[in-house]
Amino acid sequence: MHSKAMVKGFAVLFLAMLAGTANAAPKKEMPKEDVVEVPVIGEGLCFHNLFQTNMVLQRDKAVAIWGWAAPDEKVTVSFAGQTQTATAGKDRTWKVMLTAMPANAQPQALTVQGKDKTLKLENILVGDIWVLGGQSNMEFPISNVENGALEIVSANFPLIRILTVPAQEGPELKQGFPRLHEWSDWSKRHFRKGDWDVCSPETVKELSAIGYVFARRLHMASQIPIGVIDASRGGTTVETWTPDAVLRKIDTPQVKTLLATWDEKVTQFDPKKDLEEQIKRHHERVERFKKEGKPVPFENQIPNQHRPGPAADANRPGSCYAGMIAPLTGFAVKGAIFHQGYNNCFSGTEGALMYYHVFGKMITAWRATFNDPQMAFGILSLCTAGERQTRDDYVQQMADVGANIREVQYKTFLDFYKAGDKNVGYTSTFDLRRRWYHPQLKVPAGERIARWALATQYGFSKELNWMPPLLKEMKVEEGQLVLKMESVVGPVDDGLGIEGFAIAGEDKKFQPAEASFLVTGKDAKGKGQEDKTTIILKSPLVPKPLHYRYAWSRSPMGNLQASGNTDIPFATQRSDTWSMNEMFEALTGKKAKEPNTLDRAEHGEFKKALQAEDQRRKRAEAEELLKVK
Repeated sequence: MHSKAMVKGFAVLFLAMLAGTANAAPKKEMPKEDVVEVPVIGEGLCFHNLFQTNMVLQRDKAVAIWGWAAPDEKVTVSFAGQTQTATAGKDRTWKVMLTAMPANAQPQALTVQGKDKTLKLENILVGDIWVLGGQSNMEFPISNVENGALEIVSANFPLIRILTVPAQEGPELKQGFPRLHEWSDWSKRHFRKGDWDVCSPETVKELSAIGYVFARRLHMASQIPIGVIDASRGGTTVETWTPDAVLRKIDTPQVKTLLATWDEKVTQFDPKKDLEEQIKRHHERVERFKKEGKPVPFENQIPNQHRPGPAADANRPGSCYAGMIAPLTGFAVKGAIFHQGYNNCFSGTEGALMYYHVFGKMITAWRATFNDPQMAFGILSLCTAGERQTRDDYVQQMADVGANIREVQYKTFLDFYKAGDKNVGYTSTFDLRRRWYHPQLKVPAGERIARWALATQYGFSKELNWMPPLLKEMKVEEGQLVLKMESVVGPVDDGLGIEGFAIAGEDKKFQPAEASFLVTGKDAKGKGQEDKTTIILKSPLVPKPLHYRYAWSRSPMGNLQASGNTDIPFATQRSDTWSMNEMFEALTGKKAKEPNTLDRAEHGEFKKALQAEDQRRKRAEAEELLKVK
């Protein structure tokens, strides 16, 4: 994940952009050293940079339009037969409200007239706007995914409009965002950000793959204009997408410790001492190169500027919200989709606990930002990384905290759903696996979250099922667990049966379960009849099972899904509440040094204990095979 891979410079745009009258950035890629930022707020009469030629305005909601002018200047805004006036305040800000409008695919013009200047935006549509949030697997462009080239050449959708928000640093809530070329250390090039574009093969290449596929499906089904605003950023954590003021009100040890740690980092950072360290390291590097007889082209490039330090770190709690979501405050949108979690895995069990405390509050805060307490919000679970879990290393791979992150993402969805909130959706992505932590199967992920949106927000609930299979109840019976589902389920039709469950007894020693449907009888031909809403779990190595886990790995086995020719996975979940520390103690006989945390040595010992469980199963299976022979 590329947390330091973003803003390093800016390219010069046409001065007309400051007035909101142009939308096209220069085609020529500017050298990194020549870049200059275009201000967030222009001089004189201007729009907020959200409002541009080629944009989409939200249908069926009152729409705020705002910007800046001279203090006390009267401005008049006209659009779609409506005219509203406002007077700029002492801080230069003005805002008008347009009454709700139906969807309209016919391009229209929006004008604002001031004392001696008129601005005109053209080719504006009325439809639905969706915000794309998360980290690099949401940000990952369509040009880099499997079958992305096919999507790009097919991307002739003039009624889809796309905007990517540039990143901004620091904890202060930003009023707006610039329109610029943003340098990426990850890609070693500039990316054009801050401009609304008409979706075409030329403009779509750098857009979020998931976001593009999502928008494409919504537009194809609804036939109304769709706008997407990509506000994602690589290498970021859930807490940076949550307002600092919201985080400060969460009274849990994990969140309080997180905030205290960051407050201390910010307070203790000494820019003078940091610069001295930079200079010292530079000279040491030069000396090392000279001793090794290597050329030293950077010898005179001695650091000479103070760095902002942790105060401007992208993962400082609240930072990405302040820089990328707060600038959109008050803008009318239809909803948001969010794909994130990778960087929170680095904090272990404590990080997963913290994630659960924060994520629901983040969703509520975003809804407040867009003035809609019932705003649609779709969750895509954490993606895969690393080698696929197999039966050989099944238990060992259960040590990865990635499963805990998926679990709390799903629990957050269930919290909203069980409270009667039907506008929060969820889909798993763990079966869209590749070894890289940017699995390039993004087209199916976009399709899945689009299915949720179409079913719940666009009237296709009869035609489309999006809901992950829900567990109704679990019963502990002698020698087995019985899972009762709310709907019919089945494994992926590849002949392997149900995979992905593990069970454990009081000793907390999990083993992969033999999973099968409940057999209820035989038909006239003597063939077994199965109840495909009831699953039986058992294992010869777990004579008295108490709990189950499903899809419990970073790249897990797990092939159970909803029936009816869908690819809707049964979500990562468990019935136990055992922490890694509790399992560490059960398997090693030792207590961890810290609660809810295993240090590196302890985690290594934990993995060895889990490996021993895999070996125990292999020996038992080999002995059973010899008996048969």
